[in-house]
Amino acid sequence: MELRSTNYPFLVCLLAYLYYINFINFKVKLLVLFIGWVTTGGGYILYLTYHTLGRDFRLLIRGIPILLSLVRIKRRHMTVPKVFRENMLQRPDKIMFFDSDSHLTFRGVEELSNRVGNLLLSHGFIKGDTIALLMENRIEYIPIWIGMAKEFIHLFCALSPKFQLECSAAILDISSELKTKDGFKVYCFDGSPATDNNWIDMKKDLEKSSCEPEHKEIADSIKFNDPLLYIYTSGTTGLPKAVVIKHFRQLFVMVAAHKAIGLSSDDVIYCHLPLYHSSGGQIATGSAVMYGTKTFIKKKFSASAFWKDCVTYNITATQYIGEICRYLLASPSHPEEKLHQVSRMFGNGLRPQIWEEFVSRFNIKNISEFYGATEGNSNVVNNENKVGAVGFVGVIEPRWLQEILLPLMIIKVDPVSGEPIRDQDGCCIRCKPGEAGEFVGKIVKGDPIKEFNGYKSKSDTEKKILRNVVRRGDMYFRSGDIMCMDEFGWIYFMDRAGDTFRWKGENVSTAEVEVTVSKLLDGLAVVAYGVQIPGLEGRAGMVCIQAESSSIDLEKMILELSNQLPSYARPIFYRFSQDLDITGTYKLKKVKLCEEGFNICCVSDPILFLDRNLKLHTLNQDIYNSIIDGTIKL
Repeated sequence: MELRSTNYPFLVCLLAYLYYINFINFKVKLLVLFIGWVTTGGGYILYLTYHTLGRDFRLLIRGIPILLSLVRIKRRHMTVPKVFRENMLQRPDKIMFFDSDSHLTFRGVEELSNRVGNLLLSHGFIKGDTIALLMENRIEYIPIWIGMAKEFIHLFCALSPKFQLECSAAILDISSELKTKDGFKVYCFDGSPATDNNWIDMKKDLEKSSCEPEHKEIADSIKFNDPLLYIYTSGTTGLPKAVVIKHFRQLFVMVAAHKAIGLSSDDVIYCHLPLYHSSGGQIATGSAVMYGTKTFIKKKFSASAFWKDCVTYNITATQYIGEICRYLLASPSHPEEKLHQVSRMFGNGLRPQIWEEFVSRFNIKNISEFYGATEGNSNVVNNENKVGAVGFVGVIEPRWLQEILLPLMIIKVDPVSGEPIRDQDGCCIRCKPGEAGEFVGKIVKGDPIKEFNGYKSKSDTEKKILRNVVRRGDMYFRSGDIMCMDEFGWIYFMDRAGDTFRWKGENVSTAEVEVTVSKLLDGLAVVAYGVQIPGLEGRAGMVCIQAESSSIDLEKMILELSNQLPSYARPIFYRFSQDLDITGTYKLKKVKLCEEGFNICCVSDPILFLDRNLKLHTLNQDIYNSIIDGTIKL
């Protein structure tokens, strides 16, 4: 962000003039010089300083311990298992993870993780192997991947939301294909649903496995810059991608989240988001691994049970996403929402429209709204309770210092193509305060805060790197999100760019929806996009199909879609058109379709509406009005 320019040539001339005038005393000269500075741009700097200095200083106070911790980790070549073991030795009998039925102490997690590592070694797994973990939220989830990490076995957090109920059944569906893989095995934590030799009762074998720690040679061979796990993320520009998470990156997330949010080892955290995702598996549980907090693991979020759980289990801090806040506000009032001890909530997506109402109704003293992608380096946090902001960057610090500490910026992009707009030198153009653009962060290799480790796929990694942003040869991570910054450096989320939109708190890949629908319709052209509905967060799914509705078995299509797509990704509106616009490179255009949405006043094509009961209705004026005014719930 550019500050209003100070007229330095004028000040230099004024200073020189005052220097040679002897009849004015020194204090008067300083006063004249100060007035000259204020009237030539310095006044605006004072204005910004007044509004941001305290905020920036508090960030510095939080940031210094984070940097010192990272220096210590790097100097001692620490890894996640080593950090956890040090933490465990300080509080072996304290409860680390618990649910409504059972718990694991820090010693218990250490022993279980040792058993997991030793079991896998005894079954022939070696350093560098990769295991996919398909498991619902449970207290054993984190100990299992810690056990893998102790033996340098990589983990794929691969559970898809649409497989939450029957993970074993999902594997059985593709078992014939998986058996073609050499040495393929399935470890079932709750019994063995299949009888062939590839299926192993893991819980039974763990009882016989040794709880001795890993060999020192293995522990010492694992470096802080080695891969730890892969997390599947939907990303912002297409199908889900496997993100490479190294030990140092994981430790950075744990340290930064704990200290920036303001948590302590005495907190009791409520984790109700999926552990296969960064929100649950890194942020909500990271404080337990790193600093010894006690964490309640909820199998699945429940609005009706949320505040009851918080009261029952003495929760002091919990996480959220925007949709969860909306669900809680929509729930009937009950005494527990005022009786809880939750003083801090952290997460992302709390809409400005409901922020103050949410804080007031549930008496939450501190909201830590943050922004960041699992794989990205464009991370900011708003722990100042600034309504609507996802974070901030300093505006009074010199540009060279900003590039060293937090090299983040918002650049202008073409609203249609999404490509960056460049100046005559070929570099990107920074957005001015109030202008919307894409949020990017400078990539610095070897720096856990600024590094971008990318995805398992090199081609996917390359798509997220933007070159020649500030100067020739530099590299920046493309967040794929449209942001806006005010004059004080507060950053506000505007929308998601690319092929993905959010609905029901989840990322929806239009590419996945298009492929699925088109395949069901024998290759018909399909365009998927999101449409806004007044009063609702995100965008509802809509598809435009190049066909007549009478030529399609609609009931069969909806039935198949309900089996192949999770509920949040299923389109709600179906438009049927004879002609779809294409570009010169034969890519389907969707800008005009997005603008028209499901507004029957603008669209002459027939549109069908899918209700909650999976019944299709022809969209008419009455149904349209009922959707707009909220009578029909989506």
